[in-house]
Amino acid sequence: MTAAAAVALWHRAHLYKAIVCVVLALIAIQYLLSGVIDRRSIETIFTINTTRYADRTYRHHPRGLIIYGPVTAPPSILGNVNVTATSLHWAGRNQSNFTKLEAVSSTGNAYIVGSSVEASTGNSTANSTVLQRCPLIPPNLVGPLAVSKSPPELSAIEKGFTDVKPGGRGYPADCVARHRVAIVIPFRDRPQHLQALLYNLHPMLLRQQIYYQIFVVEQKGSESFNRAMLMNVGYIEALKERPFDCFIFHDVDLLPEDDRNLYTCPEQPRHMSVAVDKFKYRLPYADLFGGVSAMSREQFRLVNGFSNVFWGWGGEDDDMANRIKAHGLHISRYPANVARYKMLTHKKEKANPKRYEYLKTGKKRFTTDGLSNLQYELVDKQKPKLYTWLLVKLTPPQPS
Repeated sequence: MTAAAAVALWHRAHLYKAIVCVVLALIAIQYLLSGVIDRRSIETIFTINTTRYADRTYRHHPRGLIIYGPVTAPPSILGNVNVTATSLHWAGRNQSNFTKLEAVSSTGNAYIVGSSVEASTGNSTANSTVLQRCPLIPPNLVGPLAVSKSPPELSAIEKGFTDVKPGGRGYPADCVARHRVAIVIPFRDRPQHLQALLYNLHPMLLRQQIYYQIFVVEQKGSESFNRAMLMNVGYIEALKERPFDCFIFHDVDLLPEDDRNLYTCPEQPRHMSVAVDKFKYRLPYADLFGGVSAMSREQFRLVNGFSNVFWGWGGEDDDMANRIKAHGLHISRYPANVARYKMLTHKKEKANPKRYEYLKTGKKRFTTDGLSNLQYELVDKQKPKLYTWLLVKLTPPQPS
C-alpha cells in the first residue's frame, strides 16, 4: 500500500468515527430533552381572554400558550412580572381545558407549581427561580398516622393550616408537583365528619407533595342521596378550574391512617380504602371499589363516569368495578398495611331496593348512563379556606 493510500484510509476512518460521534450526540440530546419535558406535570395552557389577577393584567395569545423547558418569560407575556418559568411555544391547536395564571405566592418569587405558574403579587419585578420536579417518593412521609376523630374548631383549623390556599388548594413550596389531583367528596348533612376529614387530610396531602384541590359536592333537596351523580358533578366542575390529571373520590367518613397511601395518579384505577377498621382491616370482597378510589382523567372519561341511576345506598361502586373490567382496565391496590382507614360512625342510609337489578343490566347502559347523560344545576359555589364548596340540584336521568 502506498503512503498516499494509507493517508486516505486513515482520513476515512476518522471521518467515520466523527459521523458516529455526531449521531450518538444527537440521540443523546433527543433522549435528554424527552426526559426533561413532562407534559403531564409542566404543560400549561393559558385562557384565551385577558384575565386580571391581583391588580395585574395578563394578556394571552388567542391560540393559547404551552409552557415547558427553562427560560425567562418576557414582560409582554406575563405583564410586568419578570418570571423565570419555562420555554414558551405557541399551541398549534385548540384546547378544551385551560389553566389560568394565578397570582398567589407571597414569597416574592415565581414558581412552576404543578401545571400553573404561581406569580408574585409584590413588586413589579419579582425575584425568579425555576424549581426541580418533586422526588418520586416524598421525603417527609411519616408512615402510620395518629388519626384525630375530634378536631379543633373550624376557625382554629383554618388559622393553623397556613400552607393551604383558599378553596382547599395545596402544593409543595420547594419543588414542582408531579400530579394535579382533585379530591371529590360527595356530601350531605355530615358537617362534623367533613371537619374531621379536612383536619386529617390536608397535612397528609401537603407532605405528599402533590398539587391538589378539595371539592365538596353537596346535594340539595330531600331526594335520596345519589353519591355517584355527585362524583360525576365533581369531575365536571373540577375540570372547569384546571386540567387535573386524576381524581380521588372520597367518602366523608373515612380518615386515612398512613401517609404512604399516596393520593397520586394511578396507572390503573386504584382502590384506596383497602383496610377499614369497621371490617377488621380486611377487604370484604375482591371487586370492592367503594370508600376511597382514584382514577385518571382519561380512565374516568373512558368508562363514562359513574352510573346515575343509583339513588340511595349501595350498588354504584360495584357498577363502576364492572365498567372498569369491561373496558380492559383492572383495579389496583396498595398493601393492606398501608391503605388503612378509620371509619366515623353514622346512621346507615336507606338501601336502594333496585341496586341488584341495576347491576345486572348495567352493561347495557355503560355508554348511555354516566357523564353522557348527567344533568344538574349548580346552585352555589364558594371557596372557604379548606375546600371548594359546590351546592348542586340533581336531575334524575330520563329512562332510555
